[in-house]
Amino acid sequence: MTTSDKVKLFTLLGSYPNTLPIKQGDVKSDLVEFEFADIKVANKGFKPLVREHKFDLGELAIVTFLQAKAFNKPYVLLPALVVARSQHHTLAYNPERGELTPQGLAGKRVGIRAYSVTTGVWVRGILREQYGLDLDKVHWVTFEDPHVAEYTDPPGMERAPAGKDMAQMLLDGELDAAVLGDKLPDPRLKVLIPDSEAAASAWAAKHGNPINHMLTIRSELSATRPDVVREVFRLFKEARDIAVAAGNKNAAQLTFGVEANRPSLEAIIDIAVQQKLIPTRFSVDELFDDTTRGLT
Repeated sequence: MTTSDKVKLFTLLGSYPNTLPIKQGDVKSDLVEFEFADIKVANKGFKPLVREHKFDLGELAIVTFLQAKAFNKPYVLLPALVVARSQHHTLAYNPERGELTPQGLAGKRVGIRAYSVTTGVWVRGILREQYGLDLDKVHWVTFEDPHVAEYTDPPGMERAPAGKDMAQMLLDGELDAAVLGDKLPDPRLKVLIPDSEAAASAWAAKHGNPINHMLTIRSELSATRPDVVREVFRLFKEARDIAVAAGNKNAAQLTFGVEANRPSLEAIIDIAVQQKLIPTRFSVDELFDDTTRGLT
């Protein structure tokens, strides 16, 4: 961070309808300017953020933030969503190799990018709560290390051989199912959870829409320059509102403020504890400081 007439923040941020007004300069500030990292996909910057403390401000997957907080990384959460979506449609299987149900995953091999990746954490929580699946009976196959170096995956995880592609392993029958993300990469694959949209709506009615990425900022900056933090929050909310006015449905799901996000944060904290991703249960309010907790 450098200090001049404006405060410059080295920032990790993906390009989405709700962030482009900031990145393209349509939303302006007399107090803050951003230096955006040259990282095309934001999750490629998560390790540098939590391991090297490389950024002043950044979007961060919520489970990665919870683990970062558990290991005292110097960042605090802002109650500002950057990415949020339903998760039920991200779990896929290959119907050419036989039908499969959520309950039928017991004893099966399920691929996931990393055990602690936020989408996979949500999917496991959904399988446990909505479908009664015993997660300990699933054979999880991972492809990457956790973002937070101090965290160690629970025993029993299998690492896929180097160079293997998760979707291809699913097509070849080396995996029975896999968490593949927002869009399935091959037309032969099918969403595993039946009536996934209805199931996602039922989940959201109880827990709120699952959070993927929120903003995080250096704790020291939040403590010493609350005016900067408030301005960042304002800019991201204004950019979100521009996307909503343009008709973007995803942006319309991005809620701001602690209370608006409390149900989903409570859900992911509980799930993270159940899956031994964090050692103790945080309260929602502990994720914020005196500055960020009051942002509305």
